[in-house]
Amino acid sequence: MLTLDQVYHAAYVLKDVIRRTNLISAPKINPESEVYLKTENLQVTGSFKVRGAYYKISQLSEEEKKRGVIACSAGNHAQGVALAAAKSGIHSLICIPDSAPISKVEATRSYGADVELVSGVYDDACRRALQLQEESGAVLIHPFDDDDVIAGQGTIGLEILSQLPDVEAVIVPVGGGGLISGVAFAIKSLKPECKVYGVQACGAPSMLNSLRHHQVETLPTVSTIADGIAVKQPGERTFDLCSKYVDGVVTVTDDEISTAILTLIEQQKLIAEGAGAVSVAAALFDKVDIRGKKTVCLVSGGNIDVTILSRIIGRGLLKAGRSADLTIELVDRPGQLKEVAGIIADLGGNVVAVRHEHTGEGSDINGCTLRIVMETRNHEHIRQIHAALTEAGYKILGE
Repeated sequence: MLTLDQVYHAAYVLKDVIRRTNLISAPKINPESEVYLKTENLQVTGSFKVRGAYYKISQLSEEEKKRGVIACSAGNHAQGVALAAAKSGIHSLICIPDSAPISKVEATRSYGADVELVSGVYDDACRRALQLQEESGAVLIHPFDDDDVIAGQGTIGLEILSQLPDVEAVIVPVGGGGLISGVAFAIKSLKPECKVYGVQACGAPSMLNSLRHHQVETLPTVSTIADGIAVKQPGERTFDLCSKYVDGVVTVTDDEISTAILTLIEQQKLIAEGAGAVSVAAALFDKVDIRGKKTVCLVSGGNIDVTILSRIIGRGLLKAGRSADLTIELVDRPGQLKEVAGIIADLGGNVVAVRHEHTGEGSDINGCTLRIVMETRNHEHIRQIHAALTEAGYKILGE
């Protein structure tokens, strides 16, 4: 059974190992709430996962340490286990899904772990790790369904309460449930009136479905840019703890996650991965009622591949109305491109790409289409440009 003494002991063990991450004000995230960010994206290894992994490994017996450890991970738990094992002088083998960002895989190797890439998602890597554990006799360090791991993650709850004693709501990313189980247990044990909400991606709502149907359920597939929480099945232990201590779980779309990542970059100068940004997305898009409340969004990790980041920024710009595509039907005559660009420029839009094509068979012989990509301020700005082009006689085919 998880106890508060166990969480306090984890905090003692971790005090010289992990970073006590800052709680920073983020007033623009949700103007109707007093929002703060718990910046676990700035943690050692770039994620909260090192807390649970290190504490679990610290509690192993000498005989268990000699056998080495094995783990399965979407990437962040892998780095925590690899670092903890290296500091303890023991061998580690980590099974990681081959869809994980290259940066997470290479970071895990850099801490000294052996890595096996497994075809599929986290759950496939977990099955492979269990198979290898049986063959080798190594100790399995589960990423979420383990009381020591949960206690380690619960130290974040203790830190939040010490940094903001009058906190009224905490929003936490949820994959398998280890993080929110620990945070909710610690906070509810010490301050039961504080609300704790979980957030999952729409493409991986395993804990949400399980809580809704009052039993652990397995999703057939998961699909989300938030690879760190792309888990088909929550843990038995975490399901029980969430059932008891969590006030509700909501979901956010990939577009909303992308917008949250972009918002953190622009407003807070922080880099978050998809899984780390879902809490901010929930606050941005009013997925939970935090009006008038002192609210902490837990930014759980920042290990995002730069190639994925560039695509996510593009998606976030579209979602926020900061970028727009227009396809306009034209008659092919001189000056039209100049006129269209002039209308956009006069309204403050910035054309960044143009594609001019003659229409296909069966269309007017003089017909053509003009596809424009432009930088804009917001959705209202796009509507103004749309209206001005329509008023000037241009037919917009799509945007």
